[in-house]
Formats: sequence, C-alpha cells, structure tokens
Amino acid sequence: MLRLRSQVIADVTAFFSTREFIQTQPPIITSSDCEGAGEVFCVSTEKDNPKDRFFRSPKYLTVSSQLHLEALAQSVGKVWTLSPTFRAEKSDTPRHLSEFYMLEAEVSFVENLDGIMDIVEEMLRDVADHLTNSAVGKELLLARSPAWVKEDEHLNITPETLSQRWEALRRGPWPRITYAEAISRLKEAESQGQVIFDFKPSFNEGLQAEHERFIAEHIGQGGPVFVTDYPRAVKPFYMAPSTYGPEVPNASPTVACFDLLVPEICELVGGSMREHRLPELLAAMDLHGLRRPSDHDDAARGTNSHTIAEPEADVELGSSNKPSDLQWYVDLRRYGSVPHGGFGIGFDRLLGYLSGVPNIRDVVGFPRWHQRCDC
Repeated sequence: MLRLRSQVIADVTAFFSTREFIQTQPPIITSSDCEGAGEVFCVSTEKDNPKDRFFRSPKYLTVSSQLHLEALAQSVGKVWTLSPTFRAEKSDTPRHLSEFYMLEAEVSFVENLDGIMDIVEEMLRDVADHLTNSAVGKELLLARSPAWVKEDEHLNITPETLSQRWEALRRGPWPRITYAEAISRLKEAESQGQVIFDFKPSFNEGLQAEHERFIAEHIGQGGPVFVTDYPRAVKPFYMAPSTYGPEVPNASPTVACFDLLVPEICELVGGSMREHRLPELLAAMDLHGLRRPSDHDDAARGTNSHTIAEPEADVELGSSNKPSDLQWYVDLRRYGSVPHGGFGIGFDRLLGYLSGVPNIRDVVGFPRWHQRCDC
C-alpha cells in the first residue's frame, strides 16, 4: 500500500505539472468550517481561557482546503494540493476516518462544470493507465491470487475483477447524468421490482449509499458515473446555481455540482462551480443560515484595509460584534473575482478503490477514527 500511495502521488503530481497547475500548501488551522456541517476539531492550548486565547478566537483543524485554494487560484489561475483533512464525525463505517488526505484543485476562468469533470476524468484515467503497466499494479494483482489470500479474509475481488476495475477507469467517456435523472432511474427500478431500497428515492432528500451503489453498478455499468446538479438544499453554500432550472416540477433549485460515483466506494470525487458573484454569495449564506459579513465587519477591519482582523479577546463566540469568519472569503468577490470551479478527491478512498481494499482503515498506516487514536 505504501508503494501504491507513493506511485499515485507521483502520477498526479506529474499530471498537474504538465497542465501548468501550481502545487500549494494551504493552512491546516483555519477560522471556518468550509462544508458548514459543524463536524470540526477545535484547536486550543491546555489553558484555553476565552480571555486569553492563543488566536483570540476559536480556530479549527481544516475540513477542506477549498476556500484557501480559491484565494490562491485568483493569483496564479490553477492550483492543487494534497493535504491532511480532519472531520469530527462519529461515523463507524469502512468509508470514514477522522484524519485523511484530500486531493483538491481549483481552476480560474472555467465557464462550466464539464471543464472540471474533464480534468477529473483525465487524471484518474492517467492514474489507472500507469497502474496497469507498473510493477506496483502487478504486485496488487499477485496479492489477489488464491495462493496469497487468507481463507478468512473478507475478499470477493479477484485479480480479474481488479483488472476490470482499472479498465473501467481507462475507458471513456464516463456517463454523466443529472441528479433528477438519477432519481427518476432509481424510482423506475424500484417500481419494476429490480431492487428494494431501505430509503425511498426522493428529489429533496439526497442520495443514500444504497442509491449511489445502484447508480454505479447499473448506470455506470460497473464503472465511474458523474451525477450533476444536486438540489441546493443538500449542498454547501459556495456552489453556483445550475445553468438551467430543475427538471422536476415544483422541485427546489439546483446547483452546478457533481459527485463521481464508483462501485463499492460510492462517492469518490465531489466538485462544483463556485459562486463568484458577491450578491448571490451573500444570499446563499443567508439561505444556509451562515452569518454574513456586515458593515460592522468592514469597520472592524478598516474599510481600506485588506488585512484579516481578529475579534477582540473578550468577545464571546456567537456575539454579533464578532467579524464574520468568512469575511476574507467574501472579500475575494468584493474586490474582483472570475468564474471558477474545483473538486476534491478522497485520496485514501481512491487508493482503496484501486487496490480493492474495502476498508479505508486498511489503506492508511496509522488510521484515526471515533474513539481510536492509539499511537
């Protein structure tokens, strides 16, 4: 697994380099929860008195580098990073860790979602091409042979199955369907008796893991499939609206985003066009219940200052006197922005998919999850 990780890192580094992306190192300690889910680790010292905070206000371990990558992309156009990410989720599943690596990229001057999906597809196809013809790939296939597999090991992936998985990544183009089309296909399959879902497909409720597995196996025919234009209500605030209206009568508005679904792993990549217009971004923050920057925030920072001010030490969390944690992000639009988009790949999930290892904890050298951090 270490050799696979090293090779894939080298492959994606070369891929981005040939396409003039700049590799960057965004911060690990941040001031905001980019995903808005609130599942963050707080950073503090042993003596964290509200009146004597190290950073003067609450800070967190990053849940995504996206917001900072957007800022960097405003300068150099195309950026990417592979960095640790932290989620305080109490999920006890084979697909979740509390500390994991995310491969993220942002692209300026991209006009539509297809341009972002093209980059994802080209990169993963490139990775699969190199893996198929490498010593690491041959080693992975050998490890799946009957002579090496333990009888009690939970494995149903043969060398042939793993080779077919890589070949599905190498083939293209991958199917691209809208979320509305996916919901329609799920309902149709259930009505025809092809499958019985524990959770009934619903446009406004999002996709469950069982839905994603069905989409990848049947619509993607055992390979990757892009699902685009999810309802705004189930996605983060920063996503731009879809370029066309909902395909379902009386349905909620959709956003220009995508998830890449693959068999077994389900969601592997997520991406979107970012809202680059100031009024629309502020409205989206209101819609998602986020505290928008106000005139007071400008006064706290200094109207002509481009520095990021911290609240005073005695200001309590949640006080209306505290400048918004997203003030700096909003300022990216206030002082000029361009159409842009990006994506994030769960890097450890990708390695698990490429190697046929079903549990992400077996992909990472020192896995951390809820109530487990033993070394």
